[in-house]
Amino acid sequence: MSFFSFGQSADIDVVLSDAETRKKAEHKTEDGKKDKYFLFYDGETVSGKVNVTLKNPGKRLEHQGIKVEFVGQIELYYDRGNHHEFVSLVKDLARPGEITQSQTFDFEFTHVEKPYESYTGQNVKLRYFLRATVIRRLNDISKEMDIVVHTLSTYPELNSSIKMEVGIEDCLHIEFEYNKSKYHLKDVIVGKIYFLLVRIKIKHMEIDIIKRETTGTGPSVYHENDTIAKYEIMDGAPVRGESIPIRLFLAGYDLTPTMRDINKKFSVRYYLNLVLIDEEERRYFKQQEITLWRKGDVVRKSMSHQATIASQRYEGSAASESALEQAAKEESG
Repeated sequence: MSFFSFGQSADIDVVLSDAETRKKAEHKTEDGKKDKYFLFYDGETVSGKVNVTLKNPGKRLEHQGIKVEFVGQIELYYDRGNHHEFVSLVKDLARPGEITQSQTFDFEFTHVEKPYESYTGQNVKLRYFLRATVIRRLNDISKEMDIVVHTLSTYPELNSSIKMEVGIEDCLHIEFEYNKSKYHLKDVIVGKIYFLLVRIKIKHMEIDIIKRETTGTGPSVYHENDTIAKYEIMDGAPVRGESIPIRLFLAGYDLTPTMRDINKKFSVRYYLNLVLIDEEERRYFKQQEITLWRKGDVVRKSMSHQATIASQRYEGSAASESALEQAAKEESG
């Protein structure tokens, strides 16, 4: 399958060097469907081959150069003409000249920084892709191949519980407690709700997980709220002194890690929304932000690899620190 106009004399294709062994991840496309893409992490090398196949063997293909690019970009749907690139790497595979037979070119982008998670939302898309191009005078021949990037985190050092109160004077007083404020994507939200005072007739109570996507800055800020999950806590009237346990399993929902101010273009935040509905259909609610993160347990190799790269990035400072340590030892000696 190729994406070229008719009359082109060659096909171009990108194949990853570890395509047979590399894990794939499901990712939502713009039309809401899910496809599988090769999965990468920050700091991993991206390597492979670009195949240029002549449609008419023996016929020459003149070109102005052949290149492969690794691109990370953010596209805001209300500003489709502008792609904001935060990663842009280029490898030249061939100088201007001609090809007389089908050829394969190797490429390698070493320890590529991939700072953000791939994301497709209501108003914004963050994607990573490889693009191979045969540059020609009139029309280039090119092919793009999307990949998916996941950002991994370790357990947060501080993860305090959430305690809050909902109240209407002399009518209703509820305390609710969630076991922590930061959850990994396969976690369980455990909590309790205490009814201290109930003088209105509550008929229904639920917890919603709300995803809020914010795009743009200043006066042109867009907010999109999406209810990801609804969890019924109780159906019927509670009584004073009653406490209701909550167990909400996150693994079954389509969640991403919390993203704050990604490249100054967009944010994705999550909220727990406690909703009470009385017999007259009045709604009372209290919202609390939670932080979601992706647990990096299966990819220890990748994580250690990232650590290596991080140490390489700071090699200069580490070298100067060890030199200072050595000098200090010599002085004390």
